[in-house]
Amino acid sequence: MSRIRQIKTTFTAGEISRSLLGRGDLRAYDNGAMTLRNVFIQPTGGVTRRAGTRYVDTARGPGRLISFEFNTEQVYLLVLTAGKLDIYADGGLSQTIDAPWEENQVQNIAWTQSADTMLIVHPDISPLRLVRQAGGNFALLEWEFFVDDGVTYQPYYKFADPQVNLTPSATTGTITITASASVFVAEHQGVHLRIGGKEVLITDFDSGTVVSAQVVETLAATSATIDWEEQAFSAVRGYPATVAFHQGRLVIGGSRDLPNRLWFSKSNDMFNFDQGTGLDDESIEFAILSDQVNAIRGMFAGRHLQVFTSGSEWMVSGTPLTPTTVQVARQTRIGSLVDRHVPPVNVEGATLFIARNRQQICEFIYTDLEQAYQTTDLALLSRHMIVDPVDQDFDPRRRLLFIVRGDGKLLSLTVYRAEAVAAWTMHETGGHETGGAFLSVAVVGDNVYTLVQRAQGVMIEQLDDALDLDCALEGTHAEPAAVWAGLGHLEGERVSILADGVVQADQDVHEGSVTLENPARQVVIGLPFTHVVEPLPPGSQGADGAARAVRLIEASFRIEGTAALRLDTGRGLRDIALRQIGVDASPGLPPPVVSGDIRVRAFGWMPGGTRPLWRIEQSVPLPFTLLAVSTELTVND
Repeated sequence: MSRIRQIKTTFTAGEISRSLLGRGDLRAYDNGAMTLRNVFIQPTGGVTRRAGTRYVDTARGPGRLISFEFNTEQVYLLVLTAGKLDIYADGGLSQTIDAPWEENQVQNIAWTQSADTMLIVHPDISPLRLVRQAGGNFALLEWEFFVDDGVTYQPYYKFADPQVNLTPSATTGTITITASASVFVAEHQGVHLRIGGKEVLITDFDSGTVVSAQVVETLAATSATIDWEEQAFSAVRGYPATVAFHQGRLVIGGSRDLPNRLWFSKSNDMFNFDQGTGLDDESIEFAILSDQVNAIRGMFAGRHLQVFTSGSEWMVSGTPLTPTTVQVARQTRIGSLVDRHVPPVNVEGATLFIARNRQQICEFIYTDLEQAYQTTDLALLSRHMIVDPVDQDFDPRRRLLFIVRGDGKLLSLTVYRAEAVAAWTMHETGGHETGGAFLSVAVVGDNVYTLVQRAQGVMIEQLDDALDLDCALEGTHAEPAAVWAGLGHLEGERVSILADGVVQADQDVHEGSVTLENPARQVVIGLPFTHVVEPLPPGSQGADGAARAVRLIEASFRIEGTAALRLDTGRGLRDIALRQIGVDASPGLPPPVVSGDIRVRAFGWMPGGTRPLWRIEQSVPLPFTLLAVSTELTVND
C-alpha cells in the first residue's frame, strides 16, 4: 500500500461530464467536480451556497423577463405575459399596459433600447416602441416611420415575380392599379406601394389583380411598368424579427418574409430609411447571401455589427458604416436558435450565444492575429449540462452567466476570461413536495430576477445573497409572535423557517400563515433547496491500467463563513460539529458563522473507479462556503 495526500484548492472547472472520468491527465480534472448543485463558484476557486430568492409578486402566467435601464438610478423590470406588459420598479408593480402579443409569441419577441425608448419586435406583430415619458409612466406605441411632405420613408421590396407589371389608371388623385398577375390580397388595404419611385397608398381591395389607391406623389406615367415595390413590413409580408443600434443607425435584422435581409436607417435618424442617392448618411439595405439559409436570429453591436443567423455568424464592417464602405463577411458556421429569440450577451469583450444544436454555449470573439471572429464552445467539458437552453443573461456583479433550460433547471457559468475560468453549476428549486421550474431570467441593474413556475402559479423572484431559501419573505414584529401570515403564494407548501436566526421545524402553510413552535421577532420563511458538492474520484489506476482500491484516511475541509456542514465520507450523511474550530453552538441561539479547517476521519476501503471520496449535501437554510479540501489516502498496490 502507498499513502498519498491530495490537495484541492479550486473548483474553477465546474461540474464536468462523466465522459471525462478517464481523463485524469486533464487540468480540468484537478479543478473540476462530479456534482455541483445550488452553489456558486467564486472566480477565486471556492464554492458557496447559492443565493436564495425573494418573492416579489405573482405573475399573470408564463412569459419572459426583460430589463429596461433608463439610467443607473432608474431601472425597471418588464414582465411580458399573454396580452400584458407589467412594469416593476423598486420591487413593486408600477404600471400595467395592454399588449398585442399572445402567450405563444412571447418567446420570439426581440428588443433593443436607446435612452428612454425600447423597440419591441416580433415577425407577426406590428413593431412597437415602449417610451418612458415625463413623470416616469410608460406608453406602448406603434412605430412611425419618418414622413416628409406626405411621403413615408420606410423600407420597400418587390415580393412579386420580377416580370409582374402594374398599370395605374391615372397619375394623380384616386386611381385603380391593375397587375399583370394575381399579387394582391385583402390585407393589402392600407399598404404603401412605390411605382417608378413614387408613392401610392392602397385604399381598397378589388381582386388579386386590381386595387384602388390614393396617389401620394404624382406618378410619371400611366403605362405598364415592372419598376414597383411594396412596403417591406406589413400584415401581408410580416414584420421585423430583430433590431439593434449600431453607429447611430437603427438596424433591422430580417422579417417574416425577408429573413436574411438587413436594413440600416439614416445616421442619427432611426425611423428614416430614405436611401436617397447613396450619400454617406443615407439608408443602407442588403441581403446576406451564401450557400445556406441565413435567417437572422440576433445581432450585437460591438467593434463591428455581429449578425447571428440560423446557419452561421457574420461581421458587418465599415468605418464609418456608409453605403459605399459597408462590407459583410461570414466568420463561423455554428448557427443560432430558430424557434425562439435568445439575445446574445457580451461578457468581457466576447459575445456569448446559444448554438442552434442546443448543445453549445459559444463564445464569439475577435482576434487581432486573424483579423476575424472565432468561436469557442464554453460547454465542451460539461456537455451534459447544456440541455435545451431557452433564456440567458449575464450578471456582471457576480460574474455569472445564467441560462434557463427547457426542463426548468437554471445553469450558472462563472466567467473570468483573464484567468481562464469557465465553470458550470446547476440550480434546482422547489419545496419538499412540489418542485419548481425556472422559465426566464433577467439582470436588472445589480439584481437578478427569475420567473418560476410553482404550485400556486408563476412567481417573480429576485436573487438575494442574504437569503438561503427560495420564494422567501422576511418579517419582523416588535414582540415575539408565533403566527406569521402573508404567505398566500406558498399555500399548501411545506416551508422551512429561520426564526431569530435559529432553524425551526418545517411547517405547512395553511390559509396563508404558519405557526411557529417558538415565537420569534424576526423570521425568514420560504422553500428549502439542497446544495451538493461532490468531487471527482481520485485517479487510482496502477501502472498496468487496472483499478485499485482506495481508502480515505482523513479529509480536511477549509470553510469560510459557514454555519452548518453535512458530510458523507462513506458511512452516510452526518452533521459535522464545528467545535474543533473553537466555537460551540448554544441551544436556542443562532449557530455561529465560522471559518477555519474541519478535520474528519474516515475508515474502510472502497473500490477504485468512479465513486467520489466524500459528498457534502445540505438543505438547512444556513450559509456555507468551501475553499479547499485536503485528503489523505492509501491505495492498494
